[in-house]
Amino acid sequence: MPALEPGKPRFPRLLTLAQVREILNVGMPAVYALVSSGELRALQLSGGRRMWRVSEDDLEAYLERCYQETQERIAAGAIKADALDGED
Repeated sequence: MPALEPGKPRFPRLLTLAQVREILNVGMPAVYALVSSGELRALQLSGGRRMWRVSEDDLEAYLERCYQETQERIAAGAIKADALDGED
């Protein structure tokens, strides 16, 4: 087991899939797709098929990967400024 960092909780804070949906501002089908594809790391607690959780650290890592991939696509010219038109 890794050494604990001072001031860091021993266990990660676990989010429900509904909380992940709220944070990402997407629908539940999008969250299910991220989890089922393995793109967003999640765990299923025993005791119920609906007891899925995502750690805050894993959600943060997913978002960092999204930022990195977006920056790479912008730099490669794969995303144009007009692609942002129509965003709410």
